[in-house]
Amino acid sequence: MGGVVDGMPAGIEIDTDFIQHELDRRRPGQSAITTSRKEPDRVELLSGVFEGKSTGCPIGFTVHNTNQHSQDYENMRHVFRPSHADYTYYHKYGVRDHRGGGRSSARITISRCVGGALAKLALKQLGITIQAYTSQVGDIQTDRDYHKYDLSQTEANPVRCPDQEKAKAMEDLICQVKADGDTIGGIITCVIKGCPAGLGDPEFGKLHAMLGAAMLSINAVKGFEYGEGFDGVTERGSLQNDIFTSRDGCVTTLTNHSGGIQGGISNGQDIYFRVAFKPVATVLTPQATIDQDGNPAQLTVRGRHDPCVLPRAVPIVEAMAAMVILDSYLLNKTTKI
Repeated sequence: MGGVVDGMPAGIEIDTDFIQHELDRRRPGQSAITTSRKEPDRVELLSGVFEGKSTGCPIGFTVHNTNQHSQDYENMRHVFRPSHADYTYYHKYGVRDHRGGGRSSARITISRCVGGALAKLALKQLGITIQAYTSQVGDIQTDRDYHKYDLSQTEANPVRCPDQEKAKAMEDLICQVKADGDTIGGIITCVIKGCPAGLGDPEFGKLHAMLGAAMLSINAVKGFEYGEGFDGVTERGSLQNDIFTSRDGCVTTLTNHSGGIQGGISNGQDIYFRVAFKPVATVLTPQATIDQDGNPAQLTVRGRHDPCVLPRAVPIVEAMAAMVILDSYLLNKTTKI
């Protein structure tokens, strides 16, 4: 895998250990609840960095896959996996790579994590932080109010959930699902702190629309909501409205049902949103399907697959959020004199 990050501001201190740490959070083989693949995913920066700082030139990078097992996919060469991208890719392009490493593979998110790590390094200088965590696996869920948790404890367990009791229950569920040869989905919550007011555009570049587009482009994502989201529809506007007030000479709100975005533009409050991930389409139990000629077939998948993507998707959600926020910040600077 590789990529090119263009538009990175010059003079940003590039911490290569931090970039690698972000990739390590995404890589497989971290625990018993992820795929057993052992891929070190070492990143190599090729350009755009000189003496530890970004030069303003495009930053090129590569990450080599040293543990590929293409033969595990041989029995999928002529059949369409249920709920996978096999049929749609084949119908659109007339050809598909069955070996598991194409654009529909979650492995492509490596590039997003590198780009997100670079964006985080720039946002750090602005005092903007991004923290995502697993808030639901199956029917096991944390409280929706993230203020009730110490988000610094997110990395204290393999599920990446700040509620340690719920994390254990989630881990047990994932282990059971894995033993059954099946998969399970869930929800990741993301909180952005320190974002200034004014990011985003009023019409087609609304900040929440850009965040939604970024999240929905991640493999296996099925839904996005920000602020109170769908839960807010049951209350009246008088209860949902965020009342403005002044605190220490700064404009703030008494509540944050809006999720830090109003009219498509950030208002300076915490931005928070939730991303729903479907159960992984690749299950280890036999499934009925058809082949490329339309003939009935039965598929039994081999290989090493995640029973739940949530733990490894947390850094991906953060990465996409970081790139959107940095893009919005840089665009906002160009609109002011």
